[in-house]
Amino acid sequence: MKPIAVILSGCGVFDGTEVNEAVLTLLSIEQLGAKAQCLAPNIEQAHVVNHLTQEPTNEKRNVLVESARIARGDIQDIASVDPSDFSAAILVGGFGAAKNLCNFAFEQDVMVNQPTSDFVKAIHQANKPLGFMCIAPVIAAKLFLGVKLTIGSDSGTAKRIESMGAIHAQAQVDGVVVDKDHKIVTTPAYMLAQSVGDAYSGIYGLLKALLALQSSSFE
Repeated sequence: MKPIAVILSGCGVFDGTEVNEAVLTLLSIEQLGAKAQCLAPNIEQAHVVNHLTQEPTNEKRNVLVESARIARGDIQDIASVDPSDFSAAILVGGFGAAKNLCNFAFEQDVMVNQPTSDFVKAIHQANKPLGFMCIAPVIAAKLFLGVKLTIGSDSGTAKRIESMGAIHAQAQVDGVVVDKDHKIVTTPAYMLAQSVGDAYSGIYGLLKALLALQSSSFE
C-alpha cells in the first residue's frame, strides 16, 4: 500500500505546523490501517515566533528541519519525492500553512510555495484524494477553482476564500466537507477546536472520508 503524504510546515502553531493536528493525523492514519510519510519544503520559515510570549524573534529556522521534530526525523523534502509513490496527501494546519506553504497570512494575492504546489497538483491530476485542515484549505482554494471546502465559520476568512473562487461551507468542529468532484476533504480542526478531543473528532472523520474517496466507495 502506498503511503499518504502528510505535508508539514514547521513545528509550532504560530509559525509552523499545529503539532496536535499533525499527531492526530498520524494517529488517525495508523488507526485506519494506512501508512503515512511526512513531507515538507526545504525553505526558510517566514519568521520565528516565541510560543511562550507569542512574539516574533530574530531567529531563522528551516521548515524541513523544524518539521522533522514532529516526524521524529522520518521526513522527506517535498521537492525530491515522486507524487506517484503516494496514494493521497493531507496538508496539516497551523499558521505555517498560511505563512510558509503559502503567503495567505501576509498578502491578498495568494501564492503557494512552488514545490508544494507542484506536488499537490500532481496528486490531484492523478485523481487521488487530498485532505486539508484548519487554515490549510486556503491552499486548495488557490489551486483548484470552484472547490467546495470549509475552514469552519470565520466569516472574514470565508469571504477571502470565496474571493479566490472557492465555495465555502460552514461546518462545526467535528464536521467534514467532501467535494467529490475534486476529491478534496476539509475539516476545521483548530479553527474551532477548544480541546485535543475536539480536533480529533474532525481529523479522524477527514481521514475516514479521504480513505473512502480513495477506494471510490462513495455512491
